[in-house]
Amino acid sequence: MTETTTTPLSYDEVLDRFEPVLGVETHIELGTASKMFCGCPTTFGAAPNTQVCPVCLALPGALPVANEKAIEYTIRIGLALNCTIASWCRFARKNYFYPDMPKNYQISQYDEPLCTDGYLDVEVNGEVVRIGIERVHLEEDTGKSTHVGGATGRIHGADYSIVDYNRAGIPLVEIVTKPITGTDRLAPEVARAYATELRDLMRALGVSDVRMEEGSMRCDVNVSLMPRGSSEWGTRTETKNVNSLRSVERAVRHEIERQGAILASGGRIVQETRHFHEDTGTTTSGRSKEEAQDYRYFPEPDLVPVAPDPEWVASIKASLPELPSARRKRLQQEWGVSDFDMAAMRNAGAIDLVEATVAAGAPPADARKWWMGELARRANESGRALADLPITPEQVARVCALVASGALNDKLARQVLEGVLAGEGSPDEVVAARGLQIVSDEGELSALIDQVLADNADVVEKVRGGKIAAVGALVGGVMKASRGKADAARARELILEKIGVSG
Repeated sequence: MTETTTTPLSYDEVLDRFEPVLGVETHIELGTASKMFCGCPTTFGAAPNTQVCPVCLALPGALPVANEKAIEYTIRIGLALNCTIASWCRFARKNYFYPDMPKNYQISQYDEPLCTDGYLDVEVNGEVVRIGIERVHLEEDTGKSTHVGGATGRIHGADYSIVDYNRAGIPLVEIVTKPITGTDRLAPEVARAYATELRDLMRALGVSDVRMEEGSMRCDVNVSLMPRGSSEWGTRTETKNVNSLRSVERAVRHEIERQGAILASGGRIVQETRHFHEDTGTTTSGRSKEEAQDYRYFPEPDLVPVAPDPEWVASIKASLPELPSARRKRLQQEWGVSDFDMAAMRNAGAIDLVEATVAAGAPPADARKWWMGELARRANESGRALADLPITPEQVARVCALVASGALNDKLARQVLEGVLAGEGSPDEVVAARGLQIVSDEGELSALIDQVLADNADVVEKVRGGKIAAVGALVGGVMKASRGKADAARARELILEKIGVSG
């Protein structure tokens, strides 16, 4: 039987009958200044076809020269992933046709990759899952095709296609996992956790900006199912170029449900590439999946083999930074936050910001409060990443200091943050320009209280009669009269003194 449309099964129904096997192939554009085999710049967003030369356009007679920094970055990645670094390896030609690949082959690595047999530990629901790494190899990226016309943005149904070769030749690392088994119902979460940890690791290593929305990190997700109790893996599909962490999880879940329904009905899975659709969370068929022999690999004749000097590799290893998982554990202990709060900061992209704010003098609790509260809200409203807000950790630390000194309360601090984000200057400049400093003069505060007490005699009598909670209304009146600038705690103390009631 061939693959057919079937009655959907729920995720749990599928997992009652089948076990998932995952694999993730991640392509990461390296943050080098020039391309892999030529001197063209790698700046993102340049005008189409302005960052090209005879080498990356594969013009006759042009010869490639390997980028040493790209090789160093790849070794750096391999070491951080606990891989063995090859003492000798070489590039290969991977032959296939696609319009955005100028050579009609890709310079990659095949049977002799630079890094092999590593692992990356990830945490899911409080448990550590070890993801085996099969290989880390270096290659060049392709150009970018844009299909114009049609409803899907894909080549089928398009009126015409245009090609930008700026990306062609950018250094690209491919990180391939070993088959990931034993994840059971947590398979989608494990896939997302792996992609998240890998992205964090690349940032920590300083080898890539890993901006998935710009394509500098792209995941191909492999999924297959095997009947429970069986030792024979099922036929896999590969969902190509998944470009967000959430989508990695959704793609795995959808493929498990889709394949499970087909197998449960007696159909078979077709080995193919598939496309993930962000709007629906579903995948659709792409093309049949090639095997290695279809690419007719052979050693690249225009490049010499790579034989990293052991001393060079050792120096790279010695220069590795503290890795993200170790850093998170250290900061969590130093800051005294829960697993939940640490996970929330990580998901919001706030850990670096909070750390820098603490380094600028703010208490950890205050730094976390403002980044994860008011600033996260404003980032969400503006559709920006938290790190892209026009405010620095040093400025947030200054706001924290002003609140701690009593010069601001939380309400006024929010207005100061608003002013900084609006480009009105530093926190102190915003305070001065907007007149936001808290009313601390006892005489001025006492006069405001006298007026509020006179205007609310009935409430004063309630407080005198024992309804102490009613004092909140009087404090509120003082805060309104002072436009939020009064010290609420001190105002309460003075109100009770004037009424003659102990609080």
